[in-house]
Amino acid sequence: MPGPLSSDPIYFGPATLTVGERVARGKAARRAVPRSSHAAYEPAAARPDPVDLLERQADARVPELVPIRYGRMLASPFTFFRGAALIMASDLAATPRTDFTVQICGDAHLSNFGLYASPERRLVFDVNDFDETLPGPWEWDVKRLAASMLIAARANEFPVADQDRIMLETVREYRRWMRRFASMRNLEVWYTHFEIESLLPDLRAQVDSEMRRRLDRLVAKAMRRDSMQAYAKLAERVDGAHRIVSRPPLIIRLEDFESIADRDSARAELERMLQEYGASLQHDSRKLLEQFRIVDVARKVVGVGSVGTSAWIALLLGRSGKDVLVLQVKEAQPSVLEEFLPPSEYANAGERVVAGQRIMQAASDIFLGWFTVAESVDGKGRDYYVRQLRDWKGSANVEAMNQRALTVYGGLCAATLAHSHARSGDRVAIAAYLGVGDVFDGALLEFSRAYAEQNERDHAALANAARTGRVVARHDL
Repeated sequence: MPGPLSSDPIYFGPATLTVGERVARGKAARRAVPRSSHAAYEPAAARPDPVDLLERQADARVPELVPIRYGRMLASPFTFFRGAALIMASDLAATPRTDFTVQICGDAHLSNFGLYASPERRLVFDVNDFDETLPGPWEWDVKRLAASMLIAARANEFPVADQDRIMLETVREYRRWMRRFASMRNLEVWYTHFEIESLLPDLRAQVDSEMRRRLDRLVAKAMRRDSMQAYAKLAERVDGAHRIVSRPPLIIRLEDFESIADRDSARAELERMLQEYGASLQHDSRKLLEQFRIVDVARKVVGVGSVGTSAWIALLLGRSGKDVLVLQVKEAQPSVLEEFLPPSEYANAGERVVAGQRIMQAASDIFLGWFTVAESVDGKGRDYYVRQLRDWKGSANVEAMNQRALTVYGGLCAATLAHSHARSGDRVAIAAYLGVGDVFDGALLEFSRAYAEQNERDHAALANAARTGRVVARHDL
């Protein structure tokens, strides 16, 4: 017979410390790592060549797609920054940091936030890219967001004073929201959502009439972006069969790959992969997936930093041709952070992405899952994660924002990033470390100014590599 239950409480995380002890821990960290120390950025004497780092990434990517990635990164210093997560991770590894670990995005630039639908069919705003997610220093995400805000403001040619103000207000909002989350009960933090319906009146009140019209169009457009809309844009019906339309090199149907000799075997492998992916879903989502059948698959180029990874779209049908599900099947490689932090606890990189996303997001796609392919069309084994291609997804056009709109947007990104960090880390200690003053904000302004200059030098280095033929860049895609 089992003995009596212990009356001692069981703790699972930072609750092993009292709130007072956690506050003291945060304040003590100021002595070990002064908040002003985060201003420092000096490229190391042995700093790796940024083009070397990009070429090293290219070795693990689809060769014919790498020129597209370089071409997109060369469009501007801002687009270069979007693809330079490995470069910045290498630089951040040498910067000061506290010992407060959270689940970090790893690539928290301002374009990796956006709109999507919650399972309850509410439009929410949150972090929406987790290819590099890993437990790590909260400072790295904040510094990448702060630098991206300054780089975007520079790209939009705002006056220097406005550039600084936009970045400072972004960091201030992170600090303010972390302090707010530190005062909440655990369940309050976990259940917090940034729903657009409740946010919209305040957002509209903070911007001018033109930006209000843009915001309203963005919300309306996002709510039209679903699997049926994806089907209308990407697929067609030919002789009664539903299929994705090939648009090489950006979209290529699996059937159109010359390297696939046995089409029947390839289709059977797709069915097996779908079953393996389904096993990674929650039971209710798996039951829903079982009501669909896969009818076509195509490789699709996505994003900037992700270009060259093996990314696919899968067309599934349910009870009829109007019952459509379009899934994005995206390769997951080891996080760029794993070179500088402890490696992931997950053997499957797709599971790493899914686990990190579920921790950081207030609500996640019901079809979020993962699987492994022992041998892909290029003969290589790959890990993948899966989500809906379009489920009310919407991204702000940063290049079209004025100063006020970018400030408001930066604050919203900062609030959701603070929430993501508060869900997994010691929010009380981090808030105590940041404090109520602007010391940390000013330090990150200095850091972001220096890093924006570094980013421009790195962008120029890639441009020079393209001019001299060291790399090949395609600018037409």
